[in-house]
Amino acid sequence: MTRARDYAPIMDLGRQTRVRQAFDTFFGPPEAPSETHVLDLFRRTAETVPAYRKFLREHGIDAGTVTTMADFRKLPLLDKAGYHRKYPLPELCRGGTFDELDMIAVSSGSSGRPTIWPRALEDELHVARRFETVLVDAFEADRRRTLAVVCFPLGTWVGGLFTTACVRHLAAKGCPITVVAPGNNKAEILRVLPELAPHFDQVVLLGYPPFVKDVIDTGGVDWPAYAIKLVLAGEVFSEQWRELVARRAGIADPARAIASLYGTADAGVLGTETPLSARIRRFFADHPDLAREVFGDARLPTLVQYDPASRFFEEHEGTLVFTGDGGIPLIRYHIADDGGLLPHAELLDFCARHGFTPPPGPELPFVYVFGRSLFTVSFFGANVYPENVTVGLEQPGISDTVTGKFVIESVEDADRDRRLRITVETAPGATADAARIAEAVRAQLNRLNSEFAHYVPAERQLPDVVLRPAGDPEYFPVGVKHRYTRQS
Repeated sequence: MTRARDYAPIMDLGRQTRVRQAFDTFFGPPEAPSETHVLDLFRRTAETVPAYRKFLREHGIDAGTVTTMADFRKLPLLDKAGYHRKYPLPELCRGGTFDELDMIAVSSGSSGRPTIWPRALEDELHVARRFETVLVDAFEADRRRTLAVVCFPLGTWVGGLFTTACVRHLAAKGCPITVVAPGNNKAEILRVLPELAPHFDQVVLLGYPPFVKDVIDTGGVDWPAYAIKLVLAGEVFSEQWRELVARRAGIADPARAIASLYGTADAGVLGTETPLSARIRRFFADHPDLAREVFGDARLPTLVQYDPASRFFEEHEGTLVFTGDGGIPLIRYHIADDGGLLPHAELLDFCARHGFTPPPGPELPFVYVFGRSLFTVSFFGANVYPENVTVGLEQPGISDTVTGKFVIESVEDADRDRRLRITVETAPGATADAARIAEAVRAQLNRLNSEFAHYVPAERQLPDVVLRPAGDPEYFPVGVKHRYTRQS
């Protein structure tokens, strides 16, 4: 008889303590936000992560001198180029090893080189708290039999498997939730739903906004009979989009039944839309002058609440920086998404002074996000990089007809569906072929960008190419630094 191997000694006391703390946090009452968490995480990372020790040493910083939040805010920012890609992958993890990490997530890079994000069980438990904010606090999944249908792509990407794991943790906590994970396979979603939905009080679809809308728009489904709720991530959508999808899904209260997550492969879910933040956003949608006053832009951002005890945010020159624990602990990581922070009391006071009293909600601060950084466009949850498009324009028969300048946009049509539009500057005196350019760009996006290839349905992958003459004043003004992306 083969003796069962005893695995327990493999987990050292340090990790046993962290796992126990993660379980206690998840199954116990929420932690009170405290800046002590941030300083403790910094010290632990400086002590145990070889890459971060090197990073501090290279910047002439003695970790022992960082004792206050004022000291902490002077630490140099991390980013992918100057940190994640600079050091060997194991050195980014605690102890310089993968030994405590049991799952890997991958995100596409601009050059096609994947970015690797290892994680452990305790990371999922921290993020499961964010799902609890939506599924339990808003959707009452602790009292209603709930079918959670994971429509995010399944595979190495962070969305599908991470979401499945976090929702199952809620089931383990005692919520009457059952998970089915067809991924972004519309035919499979529509095949299993009629069989399963009648056995539950409500059905929650979790996925990227354009894909979930595409599922709901499919004919022959009695969506109102399923008491549909939606959990969305990856893209900013308008309140008109929320209203339209709610109407087609038979959702009576869009602010309570449709929730957006602010998530990233770097650290899972960073913040969640709550009924409170959704109703405040809907107020600003009806008052664009007030929205501009608060957010500093005519665009309406995603507005979510976050837990500083889990993810600590800072604002840097109109972009976001966060600190959070994980398989790769990140200290002052510059995610570079356009956005900012709003204290809870300050935002509610502003609304009250302008005639709107929001409903009760969690007393957590707000973070607003306009979208991915200036250098990418999100489409069906996939980051589309200018570098990918450039390769398409450099193909034989195309390169001599264009200047190399272009603008990528994700635009909404009359039916609130998303299209990928690329406006290309034609070379002086040349005649470019829009259809040929579109085919070339699609081919390179599929070759270089695994997220695009697997997230975007095949019928939506061909971009709309618009040709404009050299020096076009709207898209290619002369004498102005060119921007390759535009957020709608």
